[in-house]
Amino acid sequence: MSSSNKKEGLLEMKKDLVLVVEDEVEIGDLVKDYLLSEGFEVLIATDGEEGIRLFHKSKPTLIVLDIMLPGLDGIEVLRMIRKESTAPVLMMTAKKSETDKIIGLGIGADDYITKPFSPRELVARIKAQLRRYKYYGDPSEGRHTLSFNELEIDEKGFTVMLAGEDVNLSAKEFQLLKFMATYPGQVFSKSQLYDQIWGYNHYGDLNTVTVYIRKIREKIEPDPAEPIYIKTVWGVGYKFDGSA
Repeated sequence: MSSSNKKEGLLEMKKDLVLVVEDEVEIGDLVKDYLLSEGFEVLIATDGEEGIRLFHKSKPTLIVLDIMLPGLDGIEVLRMIRKESTAPVLMMTAKKSETDKIIGLGIGADDYITKPFSPRELVARIKAQLRRYKYYGDPSEGRHTLSFNELEIDEKGFTVMLAGEDVNLSAKEFQLLKFMATYPGQVFSKSQLYDQIWGYNHYGDLNTVTVYIRKIREKIEPDPAEPIYIKTVWGVGYKFDGSA
């Protein structure tokens, strides 16, 4: 085999690395076994501090993060991750409160799953998140920049700029903004937006869309209370105003 073919083979064999931050050893080991059987590389952290350390050291492709952790909890770990990475984060929670789930999603989580859960469902959700992340972050030549007055959405670079300044969006925030900006003037219901970004077979709270819209507005609107880009169409949903 030529050296170029060997190099191509090594690139093809590169695996996605999943960091699992879970203090219950049995759950962590179970998740690891299932992910290894599906061809992933896996690292396990049993508390928040170790999770952050491994995150900085290994730069994982995706993070599975428990909310309830000893010491540094999952919400704080997520905040720290989101300061420097848009890698997908799937949160695990044993709580039934929808408030906890929305809080997690509102600060940048991409998905959540409630304990007890099926390991196969977890793996399926991880694969779905990676497909979406790689698609929206694909630096292919077909991507371009969407420009609206002072707002620029770089589909190729997976970045957003407002008046020449970088806007730090999570992966899901970027996907939602990019999708709406691709169809300026078109009104989408919360259900349509949820299905497009999170998947029609994903079971969750439609208020997640409301939380994400609010977060995006706080980052791109001159006055979030009087938005010029993402507008509410009362009784219907939301639209992106391309004439802003």
